[in-house]
Amino acid sequence: MSRERLVSGKAISPEEEKINKSLRPESLREFIGQKSLVDKLSISLAAARQRDEPLEHILFYGPPGLGKTTLANIIAKEYNSKIFTTSGPALERSADLMGILTNLQKGDILFIDEIHRLPTVVEEFLYPAMEDYKIDFVVDKGAHARTLNFHLKHFTLIGATTRAGFLSAPMRERFGLSYHLDFYNQPDLVQIVKRSANLLNVAIDEDSALEVANRSRGTPRVVNRLLRRVRDYAAVKSDGQIRRDTALESLKIEGVDDLGLDELDRKYLSVIIDHHQGGPVGVEAIAATLNEESETLEEMVEPYLLKIGFISRTRMGRKVNTLALKHLNLPLSKIKAAQEELF
Repeated sequence: MSRERLVSGKAISPEEEKINKSLRPESLREFIGQKSLVDKLSISLAAARQRDEPLEHILFYGPPGLGKTTLANIIAKEYNSKIFTTSGPALERSADLMGILTNLQKGDILFIDEIHRLPTVVEEFLYPAMEDYKIDFVVDKGAHARTLNFHLKHFTLIGATTRAGFLSAPMRERFGLSYHLDFYNQPDLVQIVKRSANLLNVAIDEDSALEVANRSRGTPRVVNRLLRRVRDYAAVKSDGQIRRDTALESLKIEGVDDLGLDELDRKYLSVIIDHHQGGPVGVEAIAATLNEESETLEEMVEPYLLKIGFISRTRMGRKVNTLALKHLNLPLSKIKAAQEELF
């Protein structure tokens, strides 16, 4: 169920990723938002070019859908490098990396998405490759075992993760540059809506762009997904131009409210309010009630609710705040008595 959420920061399908690829900026100049990160990255790129050296290894971390993959591709393009893309779950053995690493040329980029999910044996295999640009590969076993030494060209590893805390300390320390991507602000999201609408060749007014931006949970991937839904509705129910009333009706049908909350968000809040008097309650208990994985809630539901102040994490569990009650039009008495018992 969560995998198909309209407001999820994760990609829903390979087809969607193909569409998103066509909407991605191709240079740091075109990249909207994350100004501090972009400024620092621009300096690092310029300095590396002046010295004619490959970039240091880079780690991007933050919630899904904020532009980690986009930035990796921009770096490759601006540095005139080839980029080889893989993911943590796809690399099950060190041999899976062998062919990739030995084929990298000076300045090439190896991009590993979900790097926190690398198996320990593969992660340890990467250490000498990142630090000394060499790898030792063991052939055969027992008395016949031989170690083959390979020297690598100076490449740049770019890692992306939604859960930086799951990276081991030795892996984190091998990244020379580390950047956190945060949720986008409203003006930047409105710019992204307009830019994507222009690329999709659809007319959208300022009010409609604002409505789509407000419901995107601070995430560009969600912006583009909502924009495509609104575009389709306007094409079928109107004259193809996106106006505010068209956008509102489309988003209402999709079940996305004015703050970007969908059915799963509302169910999550309702479980804490109705079943646990507003909390605190452990995430495992919430997940069991919703028949969802606790990791799904921690990665795809809670970050945004924490960001907008609807819930708090305490040492005793999650609790709902008054802002959430006001948004859901519920009386404060729903949780007040239970919260007072904690003090």
